[in-house]
Amino acid sequence: MFLPEGLSLGGAPANFTVMAARLGDHAAILSRIGRDDLGRQAIDRLNPMPADTSCLEIDPVHETGRVTVEFANGEPQYVIHHPAAWDFLELSDEWVRMAERADAVCFGSLAQRSVKSRQTIQTLAAQTPDRCIRIFDVNLRAPFFSDEVIQESLELATVLKMNEDEVPQVLKLLGLPVDEEPERERLRQGADRLLEEFPTLQMVAITRGGRGSLLVRRDEWNEHPGFPVKVADQIGAGDAFTAAITHYALRGADLSALNEAGNRWGAWVASQTGAMPAFTESVRTEIAAAIEG
Repeated sequence: MFLPEGLSLGGAPANFTVMAARLGDHAAILSRIGRDDLGRQAIDRLNPMPADTSCLEIDPVHETGRVTVEFANGEPQYVIHHPAAWDFLELSDEWVRMAERADAVCFGSLAQRSVKSRQTIQTLAAQTPDRCIRIFDVNLRAPFFSDEVIQESLELATVLKMNEDEVPQVLKLLGLPVDEEPERERLRQGADRLLEEFPTLQMVAITRGGRGSLLVRRDEWNEHPGFPVKVADQIGAGDAFTAAITHYALRGADLSALNEAGNRWGAWVASQTGAMPAFTESVRTEIAAAIEG
């Protein structure tokens, strides 16, 4: 979680959780903030949103996480300050109980940059029931990733989500071949290799910015062209995509519907300012009707 320059609320755990809650799921943020002004401001901004913040940990020593975001050619560039409170996640009995009854859990690579938080996150993912959808969201922010984190996380995940630029990087980190085929075939072949390498993995989701996304399972795949929108900024769009496909996967939707949902909500967030833009029931109803109609 972060409140960067200008005090914009964000961070993958909060972005994902708020969007999931806005779609109608009971969603809880498992993260850690400092006992400081930024932490208090984060809570003040999150409380009116439909997300469960009751399990947020308060760190008495370390500061609330901050990220400085700059834009180059419309693409966000991140400076992720460290250490931060979320580098010191503690495995509480309350968090374990939540994991044991979870229908879905989303965890990332960036949050595992410290050994302590990595152990907590992986223990929680391992405590979830077999039916739980376990989404591993790759965020390759140098220097905060390693082949070990990718390997261990994929051994726990049922869904892998990454962007097209991260596909060859993940394959190389894992020592898997990277093909020189045209882009579509290269992405599909990369997804197939990952599904073959990791038996618990059931789906690979690859986002392509404004050009849509590719969803791949062992026996089927689906490609979506995306939706043209006037981009305000892309912060949080990927998290909205992930929350949307998770919401509809829990309801048994097919790949086409998952792709439609992910791209519609990702495009909507990209067309707004900030990772958690102002939201109305009419927006939810209109986009839900387009997805489900």
